[in-house]
Amino acid sequence: MMTDGKMSLITAELNHQQFDAISRLIYAKCGISLKKGKEALVRARLMKRLRALKLKSIDDYMVYLDSDQGNGEIGTLIDVMTTNKTSFFRESAHFDFLVETVIPGIRSRRMRFWSAACSSGEEPYTMAMVLREAVPHIDRADVLILATDISNEMLALARQGVYLQDRTAGIPKPLLQRYFKRDLRSGQSAYQAGDDLKKMIRFGALNLMHRWPMKGPFDAIFCRNVMIYFDRPTQQTLINRFWDLLEPGGYLFVGHSEGLSGIKHRFQYTRPAVYKKK
Repeated sequence: MMTDGKMSLITAELNHQQFDAISRLIYAKCGISLKKGKEALVRARLMKRLRALKLKSIDDYMVYLDSDQGNGEIGTLIDVMTTNKTSFFRESAHFDFLVETVIPGIRSRRMRFWSAACSSGEEPYTMAMVLREAVPHIDRADVLILATDISNEMLALARQGVYLQDRTAGIPKPLLQRYFKRDLRSGQSAYQAGDDLKKMIRFGALNLMHRWPMKGPFDAIFCRNVMIYFDRPTQQTLINRFWDLLEPGGYLFVGHSEGLSGIKHRFQYTRPAVYKKK
């Protein structure tokens, strides 16, 4: 359909061949499995990229992906196909368990934690607040939170650590006042994570399907609401790799909608979505 000489993007169709091609590409790049039945979702999110790039059809977009000009587009495509939904103190029982069980069980002044899909940073900043509250004289200890994500766009937001006021609703007021400062540079009411939190976190880009440069071992790994995007073989591989990087007695946290049922693993079930390396 043409309107004022331009194609109306809302009418662009996604056929089976295009869906399969996009699915194969994303699976090969990052292990995300776009199952049958997701065609409408994929099409809706592709429309955002067509509009941004001023392309007329999905065929044009496929050509762009293969071109030198579109070399960096695959990262953006992965971003739009995943839901970067996160919040401070999300699934708060996990952070209670971190304080009550994990931290008291660490017998060394060296503490290592990994937020394996940190998105825009709410999870690692929550971990940092929890650790600062729970560990006496924490600045004298060797404490580090590794925070990784496949999305450079999300990592840029995480490093800035600036959140509009409504995004900070999950932070208890005393912690918000202690660890964040008001930020009005954008003209909106926002808060920026303070240096006491930022100095505890190391952000880095990481594709979970690629080689992991870190050696560990970690006392706890948070990989929550990520494995829902992977098929069973990919989940199996990922769980085994997490096992290898955990300290004996370390913990793996997954999303409450995930769990490890149906996956062969060596972890001991501890409580919903929490598993221990024995």
